[in-house]
Amino acid sequence: MSTMNISLPDALKIHVDAQVSSGGYGTASEYVRELIRRDQERIRLRELLLDGARSEPMGEFDAAYFDSLRQSIRTGSAQ
Repeated sequence: MSTMNISLPDALKIHVDAQVSSGGYGTASEYVRELIRRDQERIRLRELLLDGARSEPMGEFDAAYFDSLRQSIRTGSAQ
């Protein structure tokens, strides 16, 4: 694992320390790693949404379509 030193304004340092003190994280490093992971997930989700928006429509998604999806899930035949 690599080490990185960062500088924070006092207000951000107080916030990080509060998150650690609240028991949600063991160290400031754990908190920062979690924020970075969430940011990576957010970027990946955005990429997927943009890919979907750029793709060709596959058909009409009406109530019958969603009913068939629900039925597939109930019967375990969804893929």
